[in-house]
Amino acid sequence: MNLIKRNSNGYSTLPSLFDDFFNRELFNWGNNNYSSTSTTVPSVNIRENEDAYEVQIAAPGMDKKDFEVKLDGNLLTISSSKEDSSEREENNFTRKEFSYQSFKRSLELPKDVVDQDNINAKYENGLLLLTIPKKEDAKQKPPRLIEIS
Repeated sequence: MNLIKRNSNGYSTLPSLFDDFFNRELFNWGNNNYSSTSTTVPSVNIRENEDAYEVQIAAPGMDKKDFEVKLDGNLLTISSSKEDSSEREENNFTRKEFSYQSFKRSLELPKDVVDQDNINAKYENGLLLLTIPKKEDAKQKPPRLIEIS
């Protein structure tokens, strides 16, 4: 069964090229790194190995002092803000420019798995790297052969 949109006059219409074009965001090429306020949100990669979780956040142009990493219970929140301004005066005009960048990402960590006291963070070459170690008893142990008596 197909659903077809009907006009008030009762005639069926096919989806129009114009409707499709004007109902989309202009130049949205599938980039989902924008929040509902049209600000950029950095991409996050999370990798798990046997000893830890590794979190990578792409945030070029920042300084390590621009970041705040906070752990509240099992909720890890990574935020950043950076403000920049400049002023230039020449002859008969003054040029003032400013910019403000910020983001906030929250990740819920697994309960009773993470060693919260040994989380490590560093910022290098535009990449914020977090190493979140697992507790010893949460690490996967190698297979053990059980003897049959």
